[in-house]
Amino acid sequence: MLRRIDGIETSLQTQKRFVRVKGMLEEHLPYSQACENNKHPILKVLRRYICSQENLLEIAGGTGQHGEFFAQKFPNLYWQTSDLPKAVADLNLRITAANLRNLPLALPLDVNDSNWGMSNYELLFTANSLHIMSEKSVERFFAGIPGVIKKQGLVFIYGPFKYEGKYTTESNAQFDDWLKTRDPKSGIRDFENINTLAANAGLSLVVDESMPANNQILIFSRSE
Repeated sequence: MLRRIDGIETSLQTQKRFVRVKGMLEEHLPYSQACENNKHPILKVLRRYICSQENLLEIAGGTGQHGEFFAQKFPNLYWQTSDLPKAVADLNLRITAANLRNLPLALPLDVNDSNWGMSNYELLFTANSLHIMSEKSVERFFAGIPGVIKKQGLVFIYGPFKYEGKYTTESNAQFDDWLKTRDPKSGIRDFENINTLAANAGLSLVVDESMPANNQILIFSRSE
């Protein structure tokens, strides 16, 4: 009886040690507070549209927090994340630590490349990326989508947008000013221009839904 109790205590000690080590590792992983704030609202939307699909390509995976969280919430969905070649190593730190069967290592992907080197995805997701890209890169992003998404596939784009050239809030206007001080080529994009680029790529707008913190989620379907 005593040996059994000792065994239980040893097992508990091992579990506690594992949790402690895991916590120490997570402290050194890439982290974005914005991702933590928006992942649950985004999940509510994704759950309305993701059911039997088998795979998804994420553009600009960043810290990997979205990939890790959504791969956990959609265990039957193969969530392939990607980012610029120079950013993949950091992104893969979290993916490696997550060790999820449906979250493979991130792939290098630059939307400015004429051939993305991948295809046949049913879904595409990107968050807080279009206002970081240059206008030309946004154009190339949409131009590349038909080569990777199947017909009837869905495209999810999360972030802030302007409407008829106007910001939805004063805070978004201030955020846009801050973006441009970092990189004059970046900035909050006009919804109308995004919708035109999407249409030229054979995408039809399914929904434009308001989200917390002055953001939107645009959902497009590939009709051609």
